Formats: sequence, C-alpha cells, structure tokens
Amino acid sequence: MIDSLLKKLTNIAEIEFADIVIGYELIEGKLRLYIVDESFLDVWFSRQIEGRYAYHWERRHVDDTIYRWDNARHEAWKNVSTFPHHFHNRVDGNVSESVLSKEPSEDIRFILEFIRDIKAEYEDKRK
Repeated sequence: MIDSLLKKLTNIAEIEFADIVIGYELIEGKLRLYIVDESFLDVWFSRQIEGRYAYHWERRHVDDTIYRWDNARHEAWKNVSTFPHHFHNRVDGNVSESVLSKEPSEDIRFILEFIRDIKAEYEDKRK
C-alpha cells in the first residue's frame, strides 16, 4: 500500500514538477525527491502507525533552513490548533498550524508548489 502510494507521488512529482524535481530514489522506506537547487524532499509514511507521516524539505546545506510538515505528537506543539499536525518553518523550533489536506496527492502538489515558490524567492535574493 505505502509503496504504491510513494510511486503515485513520484509520478506526480516527475510529471507535474519536472522544472524543479530532477530525480528520486527510495531510501529506507521513504521517497527522496531531488530538487534542482541541490536540496531534497523526503516523504515518509509509517508502516507501523496508520496515518503517521512527514514531509521534510532539507535545505540546511543551501541556506540553513528546513521545512517539515508532520503529525508526530510532540507535547511541545499541543497548543497548535491543528495538533498533532504541524509545520516547522525554516527551523525545527518555529512551529505553526499545518494546512495540509491529509490527502497525499494534494499534499505533495501543495508542498512542491511551496518549494517552487521558495526556490524562486531565494534565487531573486541572490541576484
């Protein structure tokens, strides 16, 4: 089930976001999408806990930021209105509500659009 979901998400990324996604691989049960700016997005769904997920965009080597949407039940984020769903914005400790739909096909599109927008902002600042 998860493997077929990851394949579906890979197809969306490769076809609809070919301008920013330059490759992918499955690593330890998660999908890693390689982004044109040398960052990557890890997409993970738990095989033990139904519904548990994380989308982690790793950019520390690009501009010292991370972006992560997940639903780990961290007590520190229990006051977030969408708890346990939350969003780490730029750094682990900057957490806010998650706007993900909890439908993986919609969520991967939202996140890749987000990546496209942030990447464009970063490039504009460097000009």
